Amino acid sequence: MPDTLSFNQTVKAVAEFIEVAIHTILYVRQIYPPDLFVRRKKYDTPVYQSRHPALNEYISGAVMAITDELVLGNLDKVVVVIKDKDHVALERFIFSVKSMIQVEPYDKDVSVEGAMTPATLGQYFRSFLIKLTMVESQLGILESLDDVSFAIAIELNDDKLPSAGRDENPPPWVPADRQHTTVGASEDSQLHLLRAVDTGIISLSLAVQESGEKIQKAREQYESGALEPKGKGKEKSG
Repeated sequence: MPDTLSFNQTVKAVAEFIEVAIHTILYVRQIYPPDLFVRRKKYDTPVYQSRHPALNEYISGAVMAITDELVLGNLDKVVVVIKDKDHVALERFIFSVKSMIQVEPYDKDVSVEGAMTPATLGQYFRSFLIKLTMVESQLGILESLDDVSFAIAIELNDDKLPSAGRDENPPPWVPADRQHTTVGASEDSQLHLLRAVDTGIISLSLAVQESGEKIQKAREQYESGALEPKGKGKEKSG
């Protein structure tokens, strides 16, 4: 019978998946030109990875810090926020995590009874990514692509502060713009749950939230005839 996941294996797998998903979000939402990405295969499905060294360094640095908070059980959410030229959030891709069990430090490399196997978790991550690659049908194409950018934010449990970085470096985080976080979302924002999984050690869900500002802007453009309804009248160039 295959071994089930240990705590440390689960943390590593979740962090690795978040990194792959961030690259995928940037590709499918066209935050950067398609030729900046190279096609790879992960979880038995095609994925796209940035080829830009500075961008990759930013993402991998953020994921390292996310891993540190996961290990400590401090992490509540990771938010990939897509913002316009005025730094107003348009979309928030929200990775919500929750520790389901307490594991003593000396047991963190021991398989947890009742947890998933690594192979099963990989299948779930595959379904997450397939859902993510089809998200444009729900969200529509972002307008004014030349003016959009992104940032990665974390939300911690119980008002905890980010822990010290590796090698006792200061935490790599700065206070987030409230409007970029889930707490700062307006009442008229719309949340779409994409996928969820409970590994038996950590539960993970992925949702995307369209901000009220994006919805209002799209409504105004549609009423003026400058924007087609979602999923219609637009084509992506290859």
